[in-house]
Amino acid sequence: MSGLVAQTVLSIPSPGNGVWHLGPLPLRAYALCIVAGIVAAVWIADKRWIARGGAPNEIADLAIWAVPFGMVGGRLYHVLTDWELYFGEDKNPVTALYVWRGGLGVWGAIAMGALGVVIGARFKGIKLLPVMDAMAPGVLVAQALGRWGNYFNQELFGRPTDLPWGLEIDAGHRPAGYLDEPTFHPTFLYESLWCLAAAVLVIWADRRFKLGYGRVVALYVMAYTAGRAWIEMLRIDSVQLDDVLGLRWNVWTSIILFALALAYFLWSRRRHPGREQSVYRREDVATEVA
Repeated sequence: MSGLVAQTVLSIPSPGNGVWHLGPLPLRAYALCIVAGIVAAVWIADKRWIARGGAPNEIADLAIWAVPFGMVGGRLYHVLTDWELYFGEDKNPVTALYVWRGGLGVWGAIAMGALGVVIGARFKGIKLLPVMDAMAPGVLVAQALGRWGNYFNQELFGRPTDLPWGLEIDAGHRPAGYLDEPTFHPTFLYESLWCLAAAVLVIWADRRFKLGYGRVVALYVMAYTAGRAWIEMLRIDSVQLDDVLGLRWNVWTSIILFALALAYFLWSRRRHPGREQSVYRREDVATEVA
């Protein structure tokens, strides 16, 4: 009995409810975490963009493109990699649209969000690499906050553990084969803390070495994927292509992206040392901002 009490005390409880109601309006914790992340990312990027020579509020203008593109991309990636949850016998394809239930793939969100930034920057005459360098640390903070939505949904946790910070998961949220396990690795917390630490590292490195020409983005990718790879190996949720040569698909994705980011970082440092002098593609825009 004493062991059971100790395990209960030394563990992280999961919330029993992730939805609150203001009259007929539901407030979903998952959505609130995503919104908090977006707000934080825009605020951080705006400060960094102004410091790089950009105009105030331009990041908010780009976010109008990046956020919806990122949401669509994140959902598409999730549905494509977990299609068996929505299609097939006894499945309702309409539920693929139920974003509030969780399910945003970070790779799809980043890729499509970046496409939105490309389009917005093109319209505004902004150089792409400087603005993406300015935005990268804020995206890490957004990912850190967004991961708490998984906590409220009791999803994407890791293997069973008896560590003091084990996460309690209700029986209804445990996968088959783990119904008798009370606590699991809180991978949402691991990734959240990793992203915050990576954001601090990226900001420090940018200030210390005056990174430019996309090297902040490359460092962001390397820092994030280094953590995502080992955290992913703790998770027990099933995905399509769950085992590719002995590793989960998202682990391979992390390895490949890390290698590509490292190669670009080294190439860019040799090809374009230093930092861009102007963050605008047209001189008239730079003069107008100044």
